[in-house]
Amino acid sequence: MTGVAALTLPGAAFEARLREVLRSKVEFIELIGEDLVAAGGKRARPTVTFLAAQALGLGTQDPRWPAVTDLAACVELLHSASLLHDDLIDDADTRRGQQAAFRRFGNVVSVMSGDFMLSRLLTLLAGMPQGAALTRAFGETASLICEGEVLQFQVAAYAEYSLQPYLAVIHGKTAALLELAASAPALLLDAPETQREALVTFGREYGLAFQMQDDLLDLAGDEAALGKPVGGDLREGKATLPVLYLLEGSHGAEVREVLERRAAAPGDVARVRELALTQGAAERTRQEIRRRSHLAVDALAALPPSTARDALAALPRREIGRTR
Repeated sequence: MTGVAALTLPGAAFEARLREVLRSKVEFIELIGEDLVAAGGKRARPTVTFLAAQALGLGTQDPRWPAVTDLAACVELLHSASLLHDDLIDDADTRRGQQAAFRRFGNVVSVMSGDFMLSRLLTLLAGMPQGAALTRAFGETASLICEGEVLQFQVAAYAEYSLQPYLAVIHGKTAALLELAASAPALLLDAPETQREALVTFGREYGLAFQMQDDLLDLAGDEAALGKPVGGDLREGKATLPVLYLLEGSHGAEVREVLERRAAAPGDVARVRELALTQGAAERTRQEIRRRSHLAVDALAALPPSTARDALAALPRREIGRTR
C-alpha cells in the first residue's frame, strides 16, 4: 500500500483545467470564472471524485485519468453554478471572502454566468466515455438541488416541521452533489454495480452527516470558532434537526412560536440554543451525525482496501468532531 503522499488530489493541474473550461470571450463571464478559480476553497467535492476514482483502482498514468479531472471539474461547476444562484436568492453579501457576484456585476450577469457553467459541464460530459449515463446523473442531481432549495422555502412557508421534509431538503442542498461526486467515477469507469451503489451510499450518508453538523453548529456552535453569529436558520424559519427534536418534547409549543416569528423577539435564539443544549436535542443530533458517518464508512467495505479508500473514510469521520 502506498503512502498518503502518493494520492492525487485537486491541485495546480485541476485549477488550470478549471480555468481553461471557464474561458469566455465575454469579460464579465471570464471575471466570474476567474473569481471561482482564484477563490479556491476546499474543493471538497472534486477531492471526493479524485479519491473515488483512485479507490476504484485508477492511477494517474492511466489514459482515462484526464477524464477524471474533467469529471471533477464538472462536479465543481455544478456546485459553483448553484452557489451563484443561491447567493442571489439569499441576498448574500460575500462568497469565500469576496463580494458576491450579483453584487459586483448584477443579477442578470450572475445568473447567466451560472448557466454558462452548466453549459460548459454538459459539453464536457458529452465527450466522455459513458457520456449519456453521466449526463443523466448530472441532470438528476441538478433537479434534486433545485427541488431542495425550493422545498426549503416551502417548508418554512407551510410550517411543515417534520423529519421527512428536513431530510429531503438537506439531501438536495448537500448530499445529492456528494453522491454524484463519489459515484460518477464508477459510471465513467464502468465499475461493478455493487461498487457504484457503495459510493452512492457513501456520498449520501457523508453529505447528510455534513449538513447535520452544519445545522447543529448554526444553533449550538461557538461563534468565535464559526466566525459568525449563531441562529441564522432560526431567523429564516428553518427547523433543523436539533430544533425538530425540541418540537417533539415538552417545550415544543414554545419552540414552534419562535420558528413561526423567525426568532424576531429578543432572546429567541439564546433560548432555543439553551434548550437544545439542556434538553438533549444537541446530543441526540450528534448521535445521528455519528450514525450517518458510520454508515458512510461502512459502505466503503465494498471497495478493495487502499490508501484512497482510507482517505475517503476519513472524511465522514471528521464530521463527528468538526467545530466550524
